[in-house]
Amino acid sequence: MQLSNRKTRVAVLSVLSNSLLIVLKVVVGLLIGSVAVLSEAIHSAVDLVAAVIALFAVHTSSQAKDDRHPYGHGKFENISGTIEAVLIFVAAAWIIYEAVHKLVRPQEIDMPLWGVGVMLVSALVNIFVSKRLFKVGKETDSVALQADAWHLRTDAYTSVGVMVGLLVIWTVGMVSPETDLHWLDPVVAIVVALMIMKAAWDLTRESARDLLDVSLPEEEVNWIAAFVITGWPAVRSFHHLQTRKAGPHRFVDFHVVVDDDMSVRDAHDLGDEIVVAIKQRLPESRVHIHIEPCDFDCKPSCEIGCSVEPEERLRRRG
Repeated sequence: MQLSNRKTRVAVLSVLSNSLLIVLKVVVGLLIGSVAVLSEAIHSAVDLVAAVIALFAVHTSSQAKDDRHPYGHGKFENISGTIEAVLIFVAAAWIIYEAVHKLVRPQEIDMPLWGVGVMLVSALVNIFVSKRLFKVGKETDSVALQADAWHLRTDAYTSVGVMVGLLVIWTVGMVSPETDLHWLDPVVAIVVALMIMKAAWDLTRESARDLLDVSLPEEEVNWIAAFVITGWPAVRSFHHLQTRKAGPHRFVDFHVVVDDDMSVRDAHDLGDEIVVAIKQRLPESRVHIHIEPCDFDCKPSCEIGCSVEPEERLRRRG
């Protein structure tokens, strides 16, 4: 419950900060006639939608499993991240459309320093909020919060780009008023859109992966295998390891082989000890272990993870 509350609070912070930035960017963008600033307002609007989706996702994914969702609600976070990525693609396409229109029909920018100011505020706010989102997102392994953090971090980078473009326009206008640099504003907007598309692609790949039940990262899979084989002398063999992830929840299934004279109670206690130990290393894990008796009539799948020395196997068979 405490983790759920932390996730909800930081998601609400993202919603509030994006709402404020949208208002500032729209007002200043219309006031000075900057398509780059307005493109950043669109970016923040997408960020707001993403933040609302993330808020819904972290709230829903924290709910306990029920009859209709026996494996929990973790994949709501993956769905959230995928939707957020699609929204970024849409926003980037709209920004490019508006920027090309502005290149064809240039518009003079008034008071560019107002744009510089709002972009500076936007960058600082988004850096602060994205740090909070990254921190809580990594601590709770929340896909939705980390996706939202990348939204805001990208927004911060693009805000700096727009700010630099407006500063150049203002500086050159002061030094050489006859020089026309109004094309720079829509060009910066196009660069912003391309950066947004790159972030969208990365988010799509990251969030959609777990929807397809891809295995856990290789380092986690290797750790589980080595831990079970080397950390528990009573485990004779280990095989059929299957893993997947849904939001912050890991699902781990495997078989362990024990001596055929081990009692049911001892085998059950061994399994519980392994489950607890894995959960200490990999929080939010749901571990299922199938216990098998070892009769030393080794099957190929069992031999792969066997910890019994070949000489002992031969002796016990004979």
